[in-house]
Amino acid sequence: MRVRKSLDLLYDAAAWAAAFFMVGVLLMVLASVLGRMFGFNLRGSDAYAGYSMAAAAFLALAHTLKRGEHIRVSLLLERFGPRVTHALELWSHAAGTLFCAVLAVYCVRLIWQSYTFNDISQGNDATPLWIPQIAMAAGAIILFVAMADDFVQHLRGRHPHAAGKAESDVKRME
Repeated sequence: MRVRKSLDLLYDAAAWAAAFFMVGVLLMVLASVLGRMFGFNLRGSDAYAGYSMAAAAFLALAHTLKRGEHIRVSLLLERFGPRVTHALELWSHAAGTLFCAVLAVYCVRLIWQSYTFNDISQGNDATPLWIPQIAMAAGAIILFVAMADDFVQHLRGRHPHAAGKAESDVKRME
């Protein structure tokens, strides 16, 4: 039970961080617009808006997955019986967990390479790229944890949000 609460807290914290970065996008775009209106230039505001957007997108992935809001193709799963559906769910969660693990490893590797090579942005802000890449890697790692969590839940025979989400989507469409 403690582990479940800790994981849920991690996913919620990532969602709050994503919201923080979305506010960062708003502020950077607003600063850029105001700068054009009033004749000043905030160097790197476009780049920082992009960094914030990438951070928000990656940090929100795990929370979205755990709430069952990712796009699911349940049309195919509904055509099979419970045994085949369970096998397909296990396969898709195993494949998703593997994909997320590879994504997390390569995101961390990208940070290390950017730091090692002293890679900086091409814009006039000249930000060391490993700094904004940290949020992307953190989001990828948390997504891997969430996907592995879902995979373990399916191995145990629990389906945290699969059936309920598909049924609620059908009801909303009617």
